[in-house]
Amino acid sequence: MSCMYRQEVPQYGALLDLVAEINASALQRDPSLLAHPADSTRLDMERHGAIRLGTPRELSTIRRIFAVMGMHPVGYYDLTVAGVPVHSTAFRPVDGDSLAANPFRVFTSLLRLDLVRDQALRDLAAGILSKRNIFSGRTLALIDQAEAAGGLTDTEADEFVGEVLHTFRWHGEAAVSRDTYERLHDAHRLIADVVGFKGPHINHLTPRTLDIDAAQAQMPLRGISSKETIEGPPRRKVPILLRQTSFKAVEESVRFAGGEAEGAHTARFGEIEQRGIALTRKGRTLYDALLNKAPDKEAGDESNYQTWLARAFEAFPDDENTLRREGLGFFSYALATNPAAIASAPAFDLGDLVTRGVLTATPITYEDFLPVSAAGIFQSNLGDGGPATYSAVAAQSEFERALGAPVLDEIALYQAEQDASIARVTQELKEVDARC
Repeated sequence: MSCMYRQEVPQYGALLDLVAEINASALQRDPSLLAHPADSTRLDMERHGAIRLGTPRELSTIRRIFAVMGMHPVGYYDLTVAGVPVHSTAFRPVDGDSLAANPFRVFTSLLRLDLVRDQALRDLAAGILSKRNIFSGRTLALIDQAEAAGGLTDTEADEFVGEVLHTFRWHGEAAVSRDTYERLHDAHRLIADVVGFKGPHINHLTPRTLDIDAAQAQMPLRGISSKETIEGPPRRKVPILLRQTSFKAVEESVRFAGGEAEGAHTARFGEIEQRGIALTRKGRTLYDALLNKAPDKEAGDESNYQTWLARAFEAFPDDENTLRREGLGFFSYALATNPAAIASAPAFDLGDLVTRGVLTATPITYEDFLPVSAAGIFQSNLGDGGPATYSAVAAQSEFERALGAPVLDEIALYQAEQDASIARVTQELKEVDARC
């Protein structure tokens, strides 16, 4: 998919080159930015992509496709709060070994036609979507085969990937007339992007950087038109959650249905992300409380907002020891290679054992997304058009019915990872004690 997108959106290639240079410089300055040497390989491969679907049937089939790849729906994101008429989940592997082997995520959104105020337009869009089939017959057959056999052979897997890529390709021929496209566009540019085309073309791919501020500063110097500011928390000594930026969507030529003259469509862009420590429920509560005090970005100068944000987050501890002691972040624990310390270890006290050097505590990386940030990226690349807000509430149960499965709770996944590491070191310390 990355190779395909690089051919379709050449500026994405320039973005990859920039991120590779920045990551190399960051690691030269501070090799500890990666907890393990093997993380470097993962960093080079890591991507998240995004697609937008139009119907429950499409969402259910996508879930089955990603399940074949060992990717599962994690988290529910309601983007309507920021004026984007979709709700979403992220398909990804859910354990450390799988993420190391397959460090990919696809942020997948389902259009909420129920939010379209014009009944006639809503019915028109629903009719268009009901007639399209975004999956090849061979894709569907291979899904059935994988589910029945518990997987695919290497040859079948290669064929499966090739077939699925066709679903995500850009098709320059719209599925609708110019007039219909413009009506959809006037309702919301994202609605035109979903309904107006033959499939859910991948709309961005995102490499991971170790220094997003450097990337933001460098993009304009490389001729890459970046969004004005970075989405997410402010710059910190210990990064938390997720920070994102992007280059602005490229204009692509489109031929409308009926042989009409070409027009233009703007939706696909390139994004960069920097990932920090995953926060506990207590940490997320503090994060949300600080963020909710923010002034409206639309009401004033963006630079003033960023200054306010930095000041507000001074209330959020910015060192690993405090984050761990106060239960704000998740950590993975391991036995240190210090036999003397292990031999003299007291009764099990997690904090004391870390302080004494018996255990190491490595921050668990946040693998998921932030709805406000995702909506900010979407809006910066969709531009004006459509209502600023929707009078709607999150509809997770409706989304899960369309999906055909519940979404997984991302915080529960991090908690399980931390708990498993504690259970592991507890057993190892017992074994050390027995030998002594």
